[in-house]
Amino acid sequence: MRKRKLGSCGLEVSAIGLGCMSLSNVYGTALDKPAAISLLRSAFDSGVTFFDTAEAYGPFTNEIIVGEALAPIRDRVVIATKFGFDIDLTTGERRGGVNSRPEHVKAVAEACLKRLGVDQIDLFYQHRVDPAVPIEDVAGAVKELIEEGKVKYFGLSEAAEQTIRRAHSVQPVTAVQSEYSLFWREPESEILPTLEELGIGFVPFSPLGAGFLTGKIDANTKFDSSDFRAKVPRFAPEALQANLALVDIVRAVATRKHATPAQVALAWLLAQKPWIVPIPGTTKLHRLQENLGAVAVELTAGDLQEIDAAVSKITVQGARLPEGVLKMTGL
Repeated sequence: MRKRKLGSCGLEVSAIGLGCMSLSNVYGTALDKPAAISLLRSAFDSGVTFFDTAEAYGPFTNEIIVGEALAPIRDRVVIATKFGFDIDLTTGERRGGVNSRPEHVKAVAEACLKRLGVDQIDLFYQHRVDPAVPIEDVAGAVKELIEEGKVKYFGLSEAAEQTIRRAHSVQPVTAVQSEYSLFWREPESEILPTLEELGIGFVPFSPLGAGFLTGKIDANTKFDSSDFRAKVPRFAPEALQANLALVDIVRAVATRKHATPAQVALAWLLAQKPWIVPIPGTTKLHRLQENLGAVAVELTAGDLQEIDAAVSKITVQGARLPEGVLKMTGL
């Protein structure tokens, strides 16, 4: 597995990481613990050194599984986790909304360290911006955690350009995580130029469009009620039918490259900037191996121009998430 540096802070990780959220019950039934641990260790054996979790996934259970799975190889992996939701640290009860008060950030850090079974959090993201707390105060709290040796690097998730700049002025931001794929290209307008200017890495979550860009979803796909996509507007029947034109473009390139649509979608992301590290999630070993195969798919400048020209003619239908989901679930 090739390595990449996330920005200019010196954090080096595998070119493709593993988003661990899907190990919990977001896309349907969660994996049982032994199966989840096996998948995580198989990912490492295949070259993955970057694992992404959060207190909100579960809550708490995801971090516990990640910590247990990676304990034997702790010194050879980078574990990212997140704070920022208003979750009772004793019961795990979601109280609704966000909470990045400095005292809460520090309490979450202590709890994450215990659940992960580590002495230091490698990358600590603010999961969602808290409008009630100045981002300078949040960055200051993480800076203190870094000075205490409890956190190594600071990250932001789904933050706007000015928020990133203000946070970075207090404590250098190593990475920003947001949704980005051929299915959702909004970060290209302001976020990517800002990150390039400031020397910050970018970690796209949902790099396969919640599975859409794999080519395994069609107009007849029905999502179980426990699958969050059942409520997502862009997966509604009419929108889904229209959006399949995007998959046709990716599939055509994949056929020519002797690759899969998922591999082309990930290779496209890798080709955008050398400091982009996507974190596709999966619960299946064969999908993990397929995703990691994207590093071997070389897209030429002509390929990229062809994809961009074709995609520019398509308007993706439907919102990427239901209203309120971003704040309430951590997706």
